[in-house]
Amino acid sequence: MTDSPPELSSGLRLDKWLFFARVFKSRAIACERIEAGGVRVNGQSCNKPGKLVRPGDRVVVSAFGQVRALEVTALGQRRGPAAEAQGLYHELGSEG
Repeated sequence: MTDSPPELSSGLRLDKWLFFARVFKSRAIACERIEAGGVRVNGQSCNKPGKLVRPGDRVVVSAFGQVRALEVTALGQRRGPAAEAQGLYHELGSEG
């Protein structure tokens, strides 16, 4: 048996991951943006904050006047310092 919470074995909620990765200042803001259609996961529009993301997934976020393409590299277990948050994703260039 593993020490990680059950939700981490199958993935992590998109809103939590965006919060942990410091893309948004709060989960509430992340939820609002997801529900408004500003987030795509693996090329598919996503409006459900509870969608599970896993390492290897590609997340495109349109917010704050910019578009960011991110590849999930880790799920995280908390919202830590910025250096820790940057370890949760790889920023993709224009090819993302």
